[in-house]
Amino acid sequence: MDFSPSTLFAGIVFGLIGLGAWRYGRKQQSARHMLVGAALIGFCYVVPDGWVQWLVGAVLVGLLFFPQVG
Repeated sequence: MDFSPSTLFAGIVFGLIGLGAWRYGRKQQSARHMLVGAALIGFCYVVPDGWVQWLVGAVLVGLLFFPQVG
């Protein structure tokens, strides 16, 4: 695992966003927000590269705001 400033900062940023999304989902009883929040909290542990972390994190944050289909 790479402990560069970019990966550490990405982990902190997306972890905090994920915590907020998970808490919002729990309060609103939204399974989608809770799942995306949990994914944001944990994905930095399995994605090794800094730029890939930023890409995956941006996609997951985008899923929070994308209107639900169906």
